[in-house]
Amino acid sequence: MKGKRLTLIRQLVKTHAVETQEELVELLRQRYHLVVTQATISRDIKELGLLKITMDNGRSRYALPGVVGQITPSLDKVKRALLDNLVSIDHAGNLIVMRTMPGNAHSIAALLDAMGWEHVVGTLAGDDTILIILREENQVEAFVAKLYEIME
Repeated sequence: MKGKRLTLIRQLVKTHAVETQEELVELLRQRYHLVVTQATISRDIKELGLLKITMDNGRSRYALPGVVGQITPSLDKVKRALLDNLVSIDHAGNLIVMRTMPGNAHSIAALLDAMGWEHVVGTLAGDDTILIILREENQVEAFVAKLYEIME
């Protein structure tokens, strides 16, 4: 029974924006006639390693750990974050340095990572600085242009 319940929870989290444990209890009851307590759901969530992520509308929902990186933020969200917080962009070799308003580098780096751009190896963020590492030096100009294009 537990294995089936965990499978159903995975499926519901993939197909619905489940925001609360109570909502998950209700979905299991309505869709599968499976009656469980919130305490059971809490243990199942822990066992599955479900994460809470923030959606574009600012609300939180549960997500499977392997799927979190696959959830791509909207360009509007990236645009707003850059317009509100970007101070400067500079580059050297295959490295791009973005300066942000204090305290905002990590969230912007996470948005950039989630975009899944194939030529971005990764990002490293401090309090107000993001280091973006590209695969090739010849991709830097196009990437910087793409960032400015997003902000238009």
